[in-house]
Amino acid sequence: MNTLSDSRIVAHPFRALAITGVLATLAAMAATTVAAALARAAGVTFEVSAGETVPLAGITTVTGFFSLVGVVLAAALLRWSAHPARRFVATTTALTALSLIPPFLAGATAATSFTLVALHLVAAAVMIPALTRSLR
Repeated sequence: MNTLSDSRIVAHPFRALAITGVLATLAAMAATTVAAALARAAGVTFEVSAGETVPLAGITTVTGFFSLVGVVLAAALLRWSAHPARRFVATTTALTALSLIPPFLAGATAATSFTLVALHLVAAAVMIPALTRSLR
């Protein structure tokens, strides 16, 4: 076997996954930021325990960070799983479900908690399908 061509075959799916992952991350960041700005304009305070207010930039940053964690998870599954797409959907669905709990523990109003949950679902709705398609 030619090692150079073998490395190109392996690198191509990872490159495609990385490009899709970065683009999906940017889309998720934009979507959650716009949704949060609209919620703020509608009167949601994003005030959590101790009177701290979550800034829009914080929502954008956290969305970006955890979206990139999802890209790394997808890459690991692509490398080490026989069924990466199926495992990715199962894993990220469970992680998304778990991520819906902390907003209710943050000491925020119901409107803030439900909006934070909605933002988690918006990010998941962008990231999970995009990365799953890249894993097939």
